[in-house]
Amino acid sequence: MLSTFFDKLNLVLSDKNLRNRILFVFVAMALFRLGSAVPIPGVNTIQLENFLSNNQFFGLLNVFSGGGLSTLSIFMLGVGPYITASIIMQLLTFVFPSIKQLYHEEGEAGRRKISRYSRLLTVPLAAVQGVSLLLLLERQGILMNLTIFDRVVNIFVVVAGSLLVTWIGELITEYGVGNGVSLIIFAGIVSRIPAVVSQLWLTFDIASIPMYLVYLIISVVVVAAVVFVTEAERPIPVTYAKRVRGMKMYGGLSTYLPIRVNNAGVMPIIFALSIVLFPQMIFGFLAGYENQVISQISTFINSLLNNTWFYSALYFLLVFAFTYFYSAVTFDPEAISTNLQKNGAFIPGVRPGHSTAEYLSRILTRLTLVGAIFLGLVAMLPILLRGLTGVESLAIGGTSLLIVVSVAIDLVKQVDSQISMREY
Repeated sequence: MLSTFFDKLNLVLSDKNLRNRILFVFVAMALFRLGSAVPIPGVNTIQLENFLSNNQFFGLLNVFSGGGLSTLSIFMLGVGPYITASIIMQLLTFVFPSIKQLYHEEGEAGRRKISRYSRLLTVPLAAVQGVSLLLLLERQGILMNLTIFDRVVNIFVVVAGSLLVTWIGELITEYGVGNGVSLIIFAGIVSRIPAVVSQLWLTFDIASIPMYLVYLIISVVVVAAVVFVTEAERPIPVTYAKRVRGMKMYGGLSTYLPIRVNNAGVMPIIFALSIVLFPQMIFGFLAGYENQVISQISTFINSLLNNTWFYSALYFLLVFAFTYFYSAVTFDPEAISTNLQKNGAFIPGVRPGHSTAEYLSRILTRLTLVGAIFLGLVAMLPILLRGLTGVESLAIGGTSLLIVVSVAIDLVKQVDSQISMREY
């Protein structure tokens, strides 16, 4: 296995085009991390550290920003607005058939149109999130002595920073290897590892060694489970009918159609987080509003969202729902059934056409149930571990872990596919 790794590494380094793609990813990530270290004007760093250490909401938001929120950098919004815009566009597929047609029937050209609409929608969403977040932080005493001009400049800076991060992510997708937006979130999560390790080192206690060992075992088991479920799939046998053209016979081959247990990947987690975080940001801003009714409603909703049990249940349900939603968007049984029928293929024992679509839909529903429950449990893992150990730093981030493992697997697959293309 080790020799295989070095053989692939040698192929990567010897291929100029692939080497340049990987180098482009590293340069783009370096620029992103550099921007994440540049703070906006007027930040009280001591107050910011105290605020972030006692706020779970901003800890999750920091994941989306790629670590930019922990320093209130120019990239403090990260790719959050773009992800929210993408969610809105995908939700619209259930409302407007023309948008669904772009996804499933117009191919790459349709996806480019959807991406363009998502980018346009990112601008107002980034403005709303930026204004809400900056005013909320100013009320907490984190942003100090700001004039009206300073506030306007900060808004423009964070909106421009979010668009720049989104652009970097799309450049990585086009000229690099892997999904750029996912890699940016991945980079932000990985960048926090040295701080967590140093915190564990400073607070190390010999009496806590059994707890550390249990934590290590749980981590290995969870990573193995994430890899197993991510890679698990149900093969559906497909047979191509024999056809005679001229003096030659075509078809008669048997293959299979793979349906993944976790067909939606990491996207349901990201979608659920963005849905949870956005109202928290808005109602956190409205909690200090002068109107008493609005203030009381906002305070009540914030108290609900800050309640551990309510938040956990809501998060689990959102992850569960978005797993089914994303699977429905990305895997269309009707379209697959039509394509099979057009190419003279069929599933043994199932009639072509509508019966095939129902059969695929039934299998997809059952597999998605397993994937949705697994994703929901992994998302709630930090809360469970925090309750068992009582140590914040040992609460292995289920969301962060799932994103890191899924992005790493996808990146390895992308590199393998690039290597295979060059070998052929």
